[in-house]
Amino acid sequence: GVKTDWHNLSHHGKDENKIDELEIIEKEEFSLFAKFLGDLQSHQESDSSLLTNTAVLFGSNLGNASSHDWRNLPIILAGGGYRHGSYVAHDSQDNTPLSNLFVPLAKRMGVSIDRFGKSTKSSIRGLES
Repeated sequence: GVKTDWHNLSHHGKDENKIDELEIIEKEEFSLFAKFLGDLQSHQESDSSLLTNTAVLFGSNLGNASSHDWRNLPIILAGGGYRHGSYVAHDSQDNTPLSNLFVPLAKRMGVSIDRFGKSTKSSIRGLES
């Protein structure tokens, strides 16, 4: 277990003890996320799994919570019939807003939108199905 709450641990300031405790929490979060995806995959809906018919977004609004850095967000998109199994880096020169991801997600769910928040495009590189 851990002795400190997640928020304080996330502002670790490179303190190894806090990072070790944060790692315990994050490993459990990813274990539960993997179990959730496995449960979705194991349930069938007509000709495909529930995971294929569900888009699951997992991530954070901070790339480095210790310094409140909003760049390089760790985002995972699972299911939804998208092409998976790859890593797509959107660096500072590409400067892709996270809101660009929400446009194709909404369209996949049948919501006809061209923008979401401060999105700059109606698609996002690397999301093709």
